[in-house]
Amino acid sequence: MNLLCISLLQIARVLLVCVACAFTASAHAVVFRWSSQGDFLTADPHAQNEGLNNLINDHVYEHLTVRGKQLEILPALAESWMKVNDVTWRFTLRRGVKFHDGAAFTADDVVFSFDRAQSAGSNFKVFAGPLGKASRIDDFTVEIVTPRPHPAFLANVTVVSIMSRKWTESHQSVIPQDYKTGVETYASRNANGTGPFKLISRQAEVKTALQKNAAWWGIKAGRFEGNVTDVQYLPIKSDATRMSALITGEIDFVLDPPLQDIPRLKREARVKIIEGPENRVIFLGMDQGRDELPYSSVKASNPFKDIRVRQAIYHAVDIEAIRTQVMRGFSVPTGSIIVPGSFGYGTNMEGRLAFDAARARKLLIEAGYPMGFEITLDCPNNRYVNDERICIAIAAMLERIGIRTRVSAMGRAQFFQKLERRDSSFFLYGWGGAPSDGTTFLTPLAHSFDGKGRGDFNMGRFADAEVDRDIDQASGEMDDAKRLLLLSSAAMRVRDQVYLIPLHRQIIPWAARSGTSVVHRSDNVLRAEWVVLP
Repeated sequence: MNLLCISLLQIARVLLVCVACAFTASAHAVVFRWSSQGDFLTADPHAQNEGLNNLINDHVYEHLTVRGKQLEILPALAESWMKVNDVTWRFTLRRGVKFHDGAAFTADDVVFSFDRAQSAGSNFKVFAGPLGKASRIDDFTVEIVTPRPHPAFLANVTVVSIMSRKWTESHQSVIPQDYKTGVETYASRNANGTGPFKLISRQAEVKTALQKNAAWWGIKAGRFEGNVTDVQYLPIKSDATRMSALITGEIDFVLDPPLQDIPRLKREARVKIIEGPENRVIFLGMDQGRDELPYSSVKASNPFKDIRVRQAIYHAVDIEAIRTQVMRGFSVPTGSIIVPGSFGYGTNMEGRLAFDAARARKLLIEAGYPMGFEITLDCPNNRYVNDERICIAIAAMLERIGIRTRVSAMGRAQFFQKLERRDSSFFLYGWGGAPSDGTTFLTPLAHSFDGKGRGDFNMGRFADAEVDRDIDQASGEMDDAKRLLLLSSAAMRVRDQVYLIPLHRQIIPWAARSGTSVVHRSDNVLRAEWVVLP
């Protein structure tokens, strides 16, 4: 046998071994394929505070603390913590934790991450800013000093993602991605966390692939309860295509099954439906900051500055029709911007202005708009449950009182960029997650914009000194009774002045392949480390 034949034979044997190894690896892989309408927006964990984006990033990046199955606060990268005094907290960090690139996790990474999350470009500074200054005591001890007593401190700590200082600096990503301008950075396309899964690839509008982190500390701690080794997120905009893929077994889970399909899916043996309320308020926002709206027929003035116009819109909304016809019963109408279960919520906040078209028309006449006006309603078409259909229904309701409303529906990426650029006059929006305090709603949504985090998500830029005063005092008040009064006062004034128009809280149905086990939380967050596939 000549040398060429020997070489070819050796190559063939190597290839056979590689094929055998690949077959063995795939045979042991448990791939969890799931879908929803919208796509993963950015891998930078401080760039875009949005539900689905946080859901995916939180599989890769961790926090000092984490939410459990009942949204309770549990240790994560911090093993324990203690309150030293009214403004000082000390965290003992978990030893032996590695970033996905193998680098050791230390206090330096925590200090760096807190600074980054508090920076001007961060979309999380509204929560990270009031946490104050993080300082390194030693490699595994961090002390955080708040500017003043902070009653919601631990709740806010759970939102600060911890990044590797060395990795971020080496890839010129110290400054968070400016998402609203569409600029990309290395950190927006790549990731290096400490979490249960590693980001393997991200193909926009096609697939995001994650792989189990075999070195994750949570495995030994019993936090990895499922059998998933690989995760594939597949954005599928078409309802029909998404649900067909679930029924045929091409995917295992759908985060947002279409409501009209739920009765049929409940009869489908290959699918199971898991339902639960979500801690999220869907509402209408109006630009009350500009003197002239960019998307309105009214010139030289802003009709939304007049409370009578805002009241007219509120009275024109038939919330019961939205609940029964658009949401098919999967919503709870509300007049409150704070959700039940949050400190500061009261049932007295639930009262809504009655549906009254005649009253709405009278208010428009009193405000000087007897013929109504034209306006554009911006709306996502793949973020909230039936979001575009809600907007279309509201446009028809407003048409009846003379407000001719054009619905501009768009994908969530474009929608959030548009709102952050303040390129909208009238919009549908939602806010929620795992809140345990009224300030997590009021500070971002109802405080006047100060450029330092407060009012960052007040997209209508309304400003009320009384609301600001109550929120600011409540944010530092440690007496629960006094704090409750302050939060209630702020929330009730937002309601009575109609700065926002609450619509409802969503009831979220999930759809899974039969035999698949998932944990449904009221923040609408899926955790892949808890998923068990048949």
